[in-house]
Amino acid sequence: MAEPALISYRSSRGRWVLLATVLGSSLAFIDATVVNIALPQIGRSLDADAAGLQWTINGYALSLASLILLGGSLGDRFGRKRVFMIGITWFATASLLCGLAPGIELLIGARVLQGIGGALLTPGALAILEASFTREDRARAIGAWSGLGGIGGALGPFLGGWLVEAGSWRYIFLINVPVAALVLWVAARHVPESRNPTAARRIDAAGVVLGAVGLGGLTYGFTAWPMRGPGDPVVLLSLAVGVAGLVAFVLQERRSPEPMVPLAIFRNKSFAGANLVTLLVYAANGGVFFLVVVNLQVVAGFSPLVSGIAMLPVTVLMLLLSARSGALGQRIGPRIPMTAGPLLCAVALVLMSMIGPGESYLTGVFPAVIIFGLGLSLLVAPLTATALGSLDDAYAGIASGVNNAVARAASLLSVAILPLAAGLGAGNLTVADQLHPIYRHAMLICAGLMVGGSVLAFFLIPSRLAAHTPADTFCDPCSPPLRQTVKSAQ
Repeated sequence: MAEPALISYRSSRGRWVLLATVLGSSLAFIDATVVNIALPQIGRSLDADAAGLQWTINGYALSLASLILLGGSLGDRFGRKRVFMIGITWFATASLLCGLAPGIELLIGARVLQGIGGALLTPGALAILEASFTREDRARAIGAWSGLGGIGGALGPFLGGWLVEAGSWRYIFLINVPVAALVLWVAARHVPESRNPTAARRIDAAGVVLGAVGLGGLTYGFTAWPMRGPGDPVVLLSLAVGVAGLVAFVLQERRSPEPMVPLAIFRNKSFAGANLVTLLVYAANGGVFFLVVVNLQVVAGFSPLVSGIAMLPVTVLMLLLSARSGALGQRIGPRIPMTAGPLLCAVALVLMSMIGPGESYLTGVFPAVIIFGLGLSLLVAPLTATALGSLDDAYAGIASGVNNAVARAASLLSVAILPLAAGLGAGNLTVADQLHPIYRHAMLICAGLMVGGSVLAFFLIPSRLAAHTPADTFCDPCSPPLRQTVKSAQ
């Protein structure tokens, strides 16, 4: 069967494809942030303790980060549109279970199921864009996806605050069901199918399990550390299992004939560099979106709704500027925007660290939020385009899966480690006097991570990405390249 024709960004079908991928991705992005606002209400409604509330967040993040690589591989093998639609259906069903959960244990279980659905749909969205649009339009399409999809992460706290104040915390999950139905309708009618005909025929089950064990062990160990102490046997065992799991994962991928993550793709300097930048930047982002909204409520005294609205300028700026940033990166190369963007974010985080009791929004919060939004708008589209565009089109699913896995794992571990690194100890994140110094130190750590991402981008990201030809890329990532090395643009 002939491959479908590539789509123009300005065509009617291009807009439908963008709508489906943006709305689908936003489901996962919103649920990665929206629950933070509702945690106090969930705790009172379900009589949940602090550990139960923490795992309401971490259960979702853990399954998403652990399985997102598998989602990209399944899309390459069975069809990106098909796996994307399965993920949307799965996510909607799990959201319904979350909204109806009678107790915290069932809510955590449903959140884990939500993460599985997110792992199927998230890499599929980016891989669909990479495989569906013409090469000259891909950076613009990914930029538009970054800006529109950024609504999910930035609007999550706003939407959560509004729904909680207007009705019930259950609405933040139930609203996903009609949105998912719309995505399925658009995808079925307008999204073209694509796959990698050379994708592995077998699932790397050992790699999936080892990756999940590694991330799960580290997450549980660092989460339990503040209350149990560093010498507690449970903490030590969890961290040891996590490290052993990740080491075993790398060894498994090296020797597997059909690995989930072909390690040979990291020979590409642009791809490896983009993922290292992603690791630092999204570790910082994970801390920001976890702590800023909580600090605005607990320390500054804002209501849940106002705390959510506080981050709305980030959404507006990404909506207006990310597509242009993608086009700029296409024109001048990704190195400059990927170097400047994190530096702007670092400045913003230093300003955010100063948000204290009784802070005025206009003078104490708004300037930092604007600078942070400008930095993300400049950074995200070129970063994503570099991560996906560094490899041949046939491996769009693998590239998307790896980049998303790095981002999710960075955010997951950041939420677990950052409060500890900032001096949490046995403190309470819902008590103003205890949260304030933790928050201040955490924002400065996040600023340092952003500076590190900027330095890596300057030295590792090329001024131009090379256009791929069959002679420049792998026929099979597990096999030797057709030339001596994967060609990277300099």
